[in-house]
Amino acid sequence: MINLKSIGQIGVPVRDIDRAISFYKDILELPLLFNTDTMAFFDCDGVRLMLSLPEKEQFTNASSVLYFQVDDITTSYNQMKEKGVSFIDKPHAVAKMISTETWMVFFNDTEGNTHALTNEVEV
Repeated sequence: MINLKSIGQIGVPVRDIDRAISFYKDILELPLLFNTDTMAFFDCDGVRLMLSLPEKEQFTNASSVLYFQVDDITTSYNQMKEKGVSFIDKPHAVAKMISTETWMVFFNDTEGNTHALTNEVEV
């Protein structure tokens, strides 16, 4: 029987490890756990995020979209925009339930990966 548990690590391919470390550490403000010449590991609220130079051509594609939970999407959007983050759109509601709305905004990292900020807003 397969017994999958929580995700322990997510890998994100990068083209320039130093540039990527700077973006994830200084712009996204994720804690850097450690790094080597070809990899960097960050803590994202208990999930380890690994940035790496691809070992093989098959791993050079952009990563899956990472959805970062934030407390206030508008404030986070404005702070990241001030730091020069390239956003694809503006914060907007994507789902409406009885008492909450889910809001998202998508952005690009320095390596061509698309990620998002998301939060639940009580209405």
